[in-house]
Amino acid sequence: MIRVLIADDHALFRDGLRALFADEEDIELVGEAANGEEAVLKATELKPDVVVMDIMMPVMNGIEATRRIRTALPDTKVLALSMYDDEEYVQQMLTADASGYSLKRATSDELLRALREVASGGMPLDPSVAAKVIKGYVRRVQQGDEDQTSATELTPRELEVLRLVAEGLTNQAIAERLGLSRRTVDAHRTNLMHKLDMHDVTDLVKYALRRGIISLDPDPLP
Repeated sequence: MIRVLIADDHALFRDGLRALFADEEDIELVGEAANGEEAVLKATELKPDVVVMDIMMPVMNGIEATRRIRTALPDTKVLALSMYDDEEYVQQMLTADASGYSLKRATSDELLRALREVASGGMPLDPSVAAKVIKGYVRRVQQGDEDQTSATELTPRELEVLRLVAEGLTNQAIAERLGLSRRTVDAHRTNLMHKLDMHDVTDLVKYALRRGIISLDPDPLP
């Protein structure tokens, strides 16, 4: 059972998520918060597995709330759920140690998939969000603002998985693309994160760009 806390300042949106989760046998909604400060307090009290976190909220924004929750409760994951796909917001949420970033325009199935992936230790990014993360890093590389250090060699299969992760695919999509089980992809992703001593998708994108696994040319990206 995945125990979930919703943090969003719009009551109608919370109502929609509550109804969505009520139909899922493996998801239990344990609480709701209308601002970032309340989210921190309720997370501390309820210790959910996942907090579904909006970014723009009163009293305390979702970025600061995420940072405080992840610091106080390292076993509690945060899935950002926002209407904004700006690179600045994405980078700030990832830096605050969010475990994934979904958009409010996502379908119910996409959101549920992202929630389950976060709960199982994955780091899903909406494809359009992943593209902007890559573009932002490309720009900084071309401006000389990122280091170009090398890292541990990966197996051919891990390189395939890394390339698809950096392109923004979920673990399930990678499994379907490569003809593997979801469990196998999860294992490859865990192994490459361990080998590279990396902890989020942004770091994986940086490595993929440094090694030429994905292109430095931003033009093909949407």
